[in-house]
Amino acid sequence: MKPFRVFVVAGEPSGDELAAELVQALRARRPDLVIAGVGGEKLASQGIQSAVSIEGLSVLGLTEGLAALKTVNVRAEETGIAAEAFQPDAVVLIDSWGFTLRAAKAIRSRVPQARLIKMIGPQVFATRPGRAKTVAEVYDALFCIHDFEVPFYEGTGLPVTIIGNPAIARAGKGDGAEFRVRHGLADKKIVLLLPGSRGGEIQRVAPALEGAAALISSKDPLVHVVAVLAPNVAERLEARAANWTFPHTLVGEDEKLDAFAAGDVALACSGTVTTEVALQETPMVLGYRLGAISGFIILNFLLKSRFICLLNIALGRMAIPEFVQNGLTPEALAEAASNLLYDPKAAQDQVSAQALALDKMGRHDPPAAERAAEALLNLLDAA
Repeated sequence: MKPFRVFVVAGEPSGDELAAELVQALRARRPDLVIAGVGGEKLASQGIQSAVSIEGLSVLGLTEGLAALKTVNVRAEETGIAAEAFQPDAVVLIDSWGFTLRAAKAIRSRVPQARLIKMIGPQVFATRPGRAKTVAEVYDALFCIHDFEVPFYEGTGLPVTIIGNPAIARAGKGDGAEFRVRHGLADKKIVLLLPGSRGGEIQRVAPALEGAAALISSKDPLVHVVAVLAPNVAERLEARAANWTFPHTLVGEDEKLDAFAAGDVALACSGTVTTEVALQETPMVLGYRLGAISGFIILNFLLKSRFICLLNIALGRMAIPEFVQNGLTPEALAEAASNLLYDPKAAQDQVSAQALALDKMGRHDPPAAERAAEALLNLLDAA
């Protein structure tokens, strides 16, 4: 029997990382698999050169998505052409809802016999639950993160497998004490500044986080700000940091876990980083802001969840303070972060709540990529 052919598709950095992990897990189980796909540097590190550029696909918000629609459509059609040339038995389309949906349709029209699997579905528990029906119409199977997603797909006939949160398995334990010594910060109060990994987040969220860091630093000479730079926005943040007047240190992703473990409190853009910080037992406050039009539509008409942070959603309560849209101000962030910085009981209560949320999110389960690889091979074997 010929080896199975698998095509993976990732349109932005978080999906690219998961694609690389999935490839590793698949090869560990079936070294004879033939794998190709679309992705970025992480996928390339597994020896898979992307058939299509993913530059310009990492967007957020409704109006921002519309502005990038031409690029998304072109890349999706190119992905369909690449898949047709490869002739896969299965295609795994990871995260990045708008791009992967269009790519899936392009692939279906060109390679109708291929099984299409959506890996990490849209957040139907938070906004637009009707997208569950779309997933069921376009894909042959779904690998989702959380058990609370499953009820949205009941009655659709779509096979759903829970694989868990990819960020949980990635995070080993950082060495906070060594980080402090390495950077001469042993006696400092470390405030982490984590402004996101997308250009839109740097534009709309970073200013409030920076303002909060400045306010906290102005009142305590022992405060030192540590900013962890995501690779794809590192240059933009370095340029912004040139104008910061508060004491700060910039570090790359190679020091991420150590920095998170060293932090006394984090000022963070809501996203995957919140799970990573929670795993290092550091309390945090969160901010998020979309463009004015996108934010108005989503908050007033589409958002179904009371919270935006997955940790809070898992708990069913706001254990981690969230500041969204007009509520995202330096003053509000600084007040909430200072409460955690100077009140040990408040900080410990939040860390305990974060630990409970992580347990609910499956941190003691096998890594997401391994569970996904197992599920994919089962689907192929059963075909």
